[in-house]
Amino acid sequence: MSEQKMTPDYIFEVSWEVCNKVGGIYTVLSTRAKTILEKTNAQLIFIGPDLWKDTENPLFREDKRLLSGWRKKATEEGFEIRIGRWNIPGEPVAVLVDFTPYYNIKNDIYAEAWNRFGVDSLHAYGDYDEASMFSYAAARVAESYYNHVIAKEAKKMVEAPKVIYQAHEWMTGLGALFLKEWIPSIATIFTTHATSIGRSISGNMKPLYDYMEGYNGDQMASELNMESKHSIEKQAAHRVDCFTTVSEITDVECTQLLEKPADVILVNGFEDDFVPKGAAFTAKRKEARRVMLDVASKLLGQQFADDTIIVSTGGRYEFRNKGIDILLESLNRLSYEPSLDRDVLAFINVPAWVKGPRVDLVERLKMKDENNSQLSTLNSQLDTPVITHELHNMDSDKALSMMRAIGLNNRPESRVKVIFVPCYLNGDDGIFNMPYYDLLPGDDLAVYPSYYEPWGYTPLESVAFHVPTITTDLAGFGLWVNSLKGEYSQLEDGVKVIHRTDSNWHEAADEIKNSILAFTKMDDKMVTQLRRRAADISKKALWDKFVKYYLEAYDIALKKVK
Repeated sequence: MSEQKMTPDYIFEVSWEVCNKVGGIYTVLSTRAKTILEKTNAQLIFIGPDLWKDTENPLFREDKRLLSGWRKKATEEGFEIRIGRWNIPGEPVAVLVDFTPYYNIKNDIYAEAWNRFGVDSLHAYGDYDEASMFSYAAARVAESYYNHVIAKEAKKMVEAPKVIYQAHEWMTGLGALFLKEWIPSIATIFTTHATSIGRSISGNMKPLYDYMEGYNGDQMASELNMESKHSIEKQAAHRVDCFTTVSEITDVECTQLLEKPADVILVNGFEDDFVPKGAAFTAKRKEARRVMLDVASKLLGQQFADDTIIVSTGGRYEFRNKGIDILLESLNRLSYEPSLDRDVLAFINVPAWVKGPRVDLVERLKMKDENNSQLSTLNSQLDTPVITHELHNMDSDKALSMMRAIGLNNRPESRVKVIFVPCYLNGDDGIFNMPYYDLLPGDDLAVYPSYYEPWGYTPLESVAFHVPTITTDLAGFGLWVNSLKGEYSQLEDGVKVIHRTDSNWHEAADEIKNSILAFTKMDDKMVTQLRRRAADISKKALWDKFVKYYLEAYDIALKKVK
């Protein structure tokens, strides 16, 4: 008979992205909260940075009735906190803490971190101080709540309450280390969503994978001036009660660069309740295509047929890591493909150093004909017809520079057109004025040819919106899709997984080009099958399938402290 798993009574989850939509970790936390509440019945408290002191945070709803008894004690202790609900499914409790007062004792905190844990903050720069002060403040908040609430309740209980403190990324590792010292009965979990040194190696154009077994994390941290972040991450990985990461490929990094394999791999899921169904989805798709084709026609001065293949990519602007470079090369090669007989319109949706929407494009989008109808055709391209917004660094931007270098300039006779959308698609960008999730259904094909991608929410979101997707086996999502089939997933399966290494760039570029070309040759019946298969894959990544890994991590951490 297997031993029963221990489940927590209280869970503190700490992240820079609590009520702060920055990247993929926000998606992890915000889509999982409801499932965790349902599966554990624990009191779940998220702790995040209070970055919206003078303006309203649309993701947070303050409620002064919540935890009012502890709030009074915490205020007396000098904490500057706001307590409320995170506006996500499940509406969990969120505590936002002002961490800036701890800058006054920053050097004392760093000295203690060195003496207690060997954390090296001597070479800190950039966002290190900001993250570390938040991390320390969050741990102090959890300590206060434990002392004033949980410890008192423990006196009335037969068994001691089971408490989890889960810290996400190096940015919260310091607090986890301190809290483990202050209150050893709290079970600590540290989750790295990517290793800081692995991301730095790849971001500095060094071959991460071909030479993985030869890398020493400490040595590379010194070479790349990453000692401080790497130090927190490594010490947290070794000292917490349960160390976790998000994919098998990142676990390889952890084992080599942090010298500690993960105790549990917490595969990233999501919830699809924001994906429209039936007639609503059809209407969203039709409107998204209308808007994207309209913007393209006004920018490029030509009309696009209804059967134009719309391709997209998106995510953070990491030119090499996200595979933007290889995608541009693939599209360039496709533009010279003699058998291509349909228009391909590719959108590169990555936020850059944007100045604002192009005034000339805005004017064209407003133009009417003599009947006061929206003007649909123009016969001349705008200047620089490859971008929708002005940038502060038009001459040095990496995507624009590569497009100029390889001649990917949207020449009128080319079947392949590429449009760089360098802004957050939040519904108020000045050109599309539609949120990302409203535009996504309009895509026919999505391409995320990542070089460095611990998981990959963007391809998962795409398949959830019935968009067949191309990704790589250097992305955690790509490896997971392959595991479903037991071999490399093909385009006919709904997701095409490209093999990428440090040395097959040209072969991978050709495979991406050939995959897009093959998609353009498919008839409507085949495309419909692909769209259904893509959506079916997304159903296998819902949180109710993956929450078991979190329960395993809780069990390991709680048994360790017991």
